Parts: sequence; C-alpha cells; structure tokens
Amino acid sequence: MSLPLLTVEGLHKHFTVAGRPLRAVDGISLELERGQTLGLVGESGCGKSTAARTIIGLYPATAGSVKFEGHELTGLSRRGWEPYRQRMQMIFQDPYASLDPRQTVTSILTEPLRIHSLGKPRKRKLRAMQLLDAVGLNPRHLNRYPHEFSGGQRQRIGIARALALEPDVILCDEPVSALDVSIQAQIVNLLEELQERFDLAYLFIAHDLAVVRHICRRIAVMYLGKIVEIADRAELFENPSHPYTRSLLSAIPHPDPVAERNRTRIVLEGDVPSPIDPPSGCTFHPRCPDREKVAGERCVREVPELVTLEGGRRHACHLEPGSSHGC
Repeated sequence: MSLPLLTVEGLHKHFTVAGRPLRAVDGISLELERGQTLGLVGESGCGKSTAARTIIGLYPATAGSVKFEGHELTGLSRRGWEPYRQRMQMIFQDPYASLDPRQTVTSILTEPLRIHSLGKPRKRKLRAMQLLDAVGLNPRHLNRYPHEFSGGQRQRIGIARALALEPDVILCDEPVSALDVSIQAQIVNLLEELQERFDLAYLFIAHDLAVVRHICRRIAVMYLGKIVEIADRAELFENPSHPYTRSLLSAIPHPDPVAERNRTRIVLEGDVPSPIDPPSGCTFHPRCPDREKVAGERCVREVPELVTLEGGRRHACHLEPGSSHGC
C-alpha cells in the first residue's frame, strides 16, 4: 500500500501568554490521501487555522510529526522546506488581506515562480495568464491591482496563486467564509473542478457544515485543540458518535419549517473553556449534555484517546458509539 500523501501524528502548537502555555493545537492526528478532501470543522477558536499553519510550516510545531509521503517536515530548515513548498500551498480566509495591495496580479502570480527560479520572465507571464483562465478570470486583467476586483474575484486570484507551483496538497483555511452566499457556491464549485482537473488533495477548514458536507469526503471534528471524531461524510452526518459532533449537527437549520419547529436541538451550556487553562480529562466534559448520566469520574480524570472503530471511524470518547449518552 502506498503511503498517505500527508500524515499528521500527535501535532502540538503552544503559544506563551503571560508566561503560561496556550495549547492552540493539542495533539491532533490525521491523514490525507491524494485526490481526497478532508474537512476540519469546529467552533471559532478551536485551533483549526493554527493547525493548518503549523502543518504547512508557517508556525514551528511544539511537538509531534508532519510527514509528506513519509518524509518528516517538522524541524526542517528554510532550505529543507523548499521542495515541499512547491507541493503544499495554502488558500487564506480573507482575500482582502492575503494579497499585497501594492502588487499587480502579474506580480502576485509570478512571485512563486521567481522564488523557486522556475521559467523565464516570458514563460512566467504566460503561466500567469493560464492561471487566471483556470480560475475563471480574464487574462487581460494581469496589470490590475487587488483593489480593482470584488471579494470573490480576489479569492480566485488567491486560488490561482496557490496553483502556480502545481502543488499536490492545498490547505484551504475557510476560503469562502468571507464571501457572499452566492459567491461561496461559485468558489466551492471552482475548487471541485480544479481538484478533478489537477488531482489535488484538500484539507478544507470551515465552520459552515453545509459547505463541508458538499465538498468533503471525510470530516474531522475539532474541539479545544483536539480532534474528537473523524468519519466518512455520510456516516458522520447520519450517525455522529461524539456528543460534541451531535451538538454541532443539531445546530444546522432545517429547510422545512415544520421539521425545524419540531426537531430537538442540543444546546450546550457555558462557553468554550480557555486553551490556557483547559479542563482536566475530557476537555468537553464541562459542557457535555450527558455528563450527569456517566457513572464515575472517568471523564474528569482521563483524557480519551482517539481510537479507530469498525468501519474506519475514529472518536475520542470514553463511551462506545451508539450509546444514548456520552462524554
């Protein structure tokens, strides 16, 4: 069997705040196959974007391993990262902030080629024109600046820049959350078309579960720096095993007004705990709607491991999936 394209094992990223560690990413593990889209979902502030930036090397990892086709990336020097920069790229959340306002589109799209000394100036410009055409923009707009485009067009330029070096993996950090709903659909469809055309693998970060359900084949659910469940799309939405996943899915509005009125929502109590001072044991136990049904103090004392279950589903919970309660 071939190795996964991207393998993350026990990845940690901690920051120091007022002399104390802030555990933004606290030991996550996941795998991404070639041509696959893996979704990473969770509440704002759970560490999704930090995880992506640590995986791609924008933040140095505190601990853990990131491997690309079996090659270890953590701890590499800037020069050691160079060949992997060509194969791993990122689309950022805010198309207004991710493009240099002082650069033309030509400069933005040819900069990766210049950095990696690929092609002559004429071929680089031709490549920029091809990239604009690939993302549905007019190649004649190469000499324009980012402020001359709409938000959706700017995000298309960001996608074109990510494609410039012909990568194998693109980390999409909430690429549609800053866009209007109608534009979101266009960008999602574009990403799917590009994936099929160039055999791309996506790590797709989002908090919009409808978008994730549409584009992702497998989904990982993250809470307070940890992954609590990973499952295939259909299995996760039809039969979520972790109580946090169930609460997330219950928040999705139903298009049928009658069904919306009659359905039972799981409302979590309290706020997300601080990653500077996380709860002991299962970090979800203070908000778990079924915590009173759990016998003993295991959820308070012991951190649940992310174990693999039948069918390939993985979850981090002390109770077996299928129980009417869990924490």
